[in-house]
Amino acid sequence: MAKESIKAREVKRQKMVARYAVKRKALKAAGDYLALQKIPKNASPVRLHNRCKLTGRPKGYMRQFGVSRINFREMALNGLIPGVTKASW
Repeated sequence: MAKESIKAREVKRQKMVARYAVKRKALKAAGDYLALQKIPKNASPVRLHNRCKLTGRPKGYMRQFGVSRINFREMALNGLIPGVTKASW
């Protein structure tokens, strides 16, 4: 499990990206890079990192399901994810 402070920091970044999205887009379109530099660094979407919704694990993230590979495997084996079955041949 990730620390709560790390998960909270990521949520804070997501909110900031959403808040400044329109302003960033307008400044980029105008080519005003000096004004763009005055916006907070965390307003850049590049600084976001995908994390597991359940544990906050940053690595092994499966984008289609929003969880880490470990949680995905457990949920699939328990039948919690519709349409996902263990392969057997």
